[in-house]
Amino acid sequence: MAVQSVRSFLARAGASLFVAAAALAHPSGAAASDAAVAYRWQNVAIGGGGFVTGIEFHPAEPGLAYARTDVGGAYRRDAASARWVPLTDWIGHADANLMGIESVALDPSDPERVYLAAGTYTHERAGNGAILRSADRGATFQRSDLPFKLGGNELGRGNGERLAVDPNDGRVLFLGSRAHGLWRSGDRGASWARVEAFPALATSQSAMASNSWRRQSIGIVFVVFDPASGQPGSPTPVVYAGVSSREGGLFRSSDGGRRWEAVPGQPGGLRPNHMVRDARGDFLVSYGDEPGPDQMGNGALWRWSPDSGRWTDITPAPQSSDLQGDGFGWGAVAVQADNPDVIVATTFNRWAPHDDVYRSTDGGRSWRPVFQQSRFEHSASPWTAQARPHWMADIEIDPHDPDRVLFVTGYGIWASRDMRALDRGGRVHWWFDNAGLEETVPLALVSPPQGAPLVSGVGDIDGFRHDDLRRTTTQFAGPRYSNTESLDYAGQQPQVLVRSGHLHQPDPAVVRAAWSRDGGASWTAFASEPQGAGAGKGAGRIAIAADGRRVLWQPREGVHWFTDDFGRRWQKVAGLPQGAVVAADRFDAALWYGFDPARGALYLSADGGVSFQPAAGGSDGVGDGAGGQLLASTRATGVAYIAAGRGGLLRWSGGSLRRMPGVGEALALGLGAPAPGSSVPALFLHGEVGGGVGLYRSDDEGRSWVRIDDPQHRFGSVRTLAGDARIHGRVYLATGGRGVIYGEPVP
Repeated sequence: MAVQSVRSFLARAGASLFVAAAALAHPSGAAASDAAVAYRWQNVAIGGGGFVTGIEFHPAEPGLAYARTDVGGAYRRDAASARWVPLTDWIGHADANLMGIESVALDPSDPERVYLAAGTYTHERAGNGAILRSADRGATFQRSDLPFKLGGNELGRGNGERLAVDPNDGRVLFLGSRAHGLWRSGDRGASWARVEAFPALATSQSAMASNSWRRQSIGIVFVVFDPASGQPGSPTPVVYAGVSSREGGLFRSSDGGRRWEAVPGQPGGLRPNHMVRDARGDFLVSYGDEPGPDQMGNGALWRWSPDSGRWTDITPAPQSSDLQGDGFGWGAVAVQADNPDVIVATTFNRWAPHDDVYRSTDGGRSWRPVFQQSRFEHSASPWTAQARPHWMADIEIDPHDPDRVLFVTGYGIWASRDMRALDRGGRVHWWFDNAGLEETVPLALVSPPQGAPLVSGVGDIDGFRHDDLRRTTTQFAGPRYSNTESLDYAGQQPQVLVRSGHLHQPDPAVVRAAWSRDGGASWTAFASEPQGAGAGKGAGRIAIAADGRRVLWQPREGVHWFTDDFGRRWQKVAGLPQGAVVAADRFDAALWYGFDPARGALYLSADGGVSFQPAAGGSDGVGDGAGGQLLASTRATGVAYIAAGRGGLLRWSGGSLRRMPGVGEALALGLGAPAPGSSVPALFLHGEVGGGVGLYRSDDEGRSWVRIDDPQHRFGSVRTLAGDARIHGRVYLATGGRGVIYGEPVP
């Protein structure tokens, strides 16, 4: 994800280019306040945008459903409002790794209980996973830490469900892990023990997969009970578990999980990814050669009949005869609760002609593709008209309404209104059922003093101009990027904006920077990129002078360039180290600031960013080496702020650099409209003040702070902030997976 530019400030105003930096000793007097201001928090409406990895309907209560996402937590659908309600916003900065939900499980005998297997990554820097268990539909959770990691945003994240509740005895749960085998709980998830007898295939090399990043364990991807094998009040004897391996990954226990054996006659050469039981007692299993979502080039759909021990291939569509790069697998399968003959299944990674939902009404003997007789409604989220369903890793038929079928995709959830119209030769209507489910990852935010209150750069879906925070809008018009990584506006010409972005698949013909003269409503690509700037996937950081005439751009981690004509001619900037971030003074077009977060070194330019000089004192250790954020004041020239991580929060003014009191760590900073009667910007901080990491606001240049978040609203990772330029107290948060959140003081 992009790191917002960090801007360092150095005064000009007749002063020498070399400016003495003040001593940065940590002040003894803390400015932190125990005061808190109540805020109302809600999403800026984008309307989806992230990978929803799974959906679960409660079998006994109509309208009750849950969704999990790879980086944005879990949601419960509120049937009355037809909206998804976020359940995990209480997770704070220290536990942000729990925002990736590996699996969700419901207790079929108790609609109040829901369980989440939480943990985003398994790499060495990530913390261990946890089971979050709730007895009030996710209003509150208790936490049980696990002795291993989970991978809610890793390969196979659309498989499942790994976590399952015994339908006959709600005290019993099983969890399939990625690298540590099968685990069982007998006390509603409070404590867990490893099932030592589970076959070693689950932790073998064959239960792993690789992507461009690294090799990952996939392990056990689903656990399924056979409720008919037991009686209410006692643990269910027959349990199935699927290992993501091509070496026969389906196993069965007939004694409640004590002993396991491979299911005889099962297909080989493919990995199981989903398994569902129909009303006859048969099981349907979808397969792919890879776990997805990055790739899947082959697959199948099979029926397993335990009574006869028979396997039947019911794959809906064959691979293309010529296999010209369009081989595909099967993402998921679902069956109608009261009619085992009605089945739906999703293709996965089918590029030609396209991914589709297939439907059968005769138990899988014949199938019909659904999309060629479908109409998709885009009014709820207009930008989805430019997207195509993909990564369809889960599909579900509402057990209480067979016309309502939901499938996930890489950017949200589609739901049918009238699936059975297909049986009458009619058209199926799909609507984007994503109200409230905002799982985007914003990468850049600006709030200009004119035009729209907010302009955003977003991972995977480019960016938006938000004229109305409560209504979804269209994407940027003009050059289309996968990610818009950096945004800036001209301080004295705020309708002039620049942005940098890139495509997931680099294209040398696409210039990775664009500019706008109408506040982000329309965009024009720069004429060219600097020669030798590199064609890497990243877009780097971009900034524009106060008068809107000069742009500085660092296309990747390398040389800084400037242009006076939006890319017709480029020239290298002199005097800045490669890792430095830059910012333009909001009032003086000749004044620019630079900051090297690796060394904590300050730089300034008095010639419009053509060249920079180090401030006297060089490196003062104010940076933490991991990055930094540099913001020029929106209220005065020659004033700037640095969020320097563990180096704290710094203010540059009048030739001196001062560490602002009370801030132990500055993770992100935003500037907003002053308080009534004040001439200084409101400071919004995500960091540590007085010992607690959270969201804070100061209206007096950091002399005092009030906390503005609360125990129910921490939002995991907060990547960057932007205060509203016109409304005092309003702040926008770029989260690590919960979209753009904005907060306003409660009247």
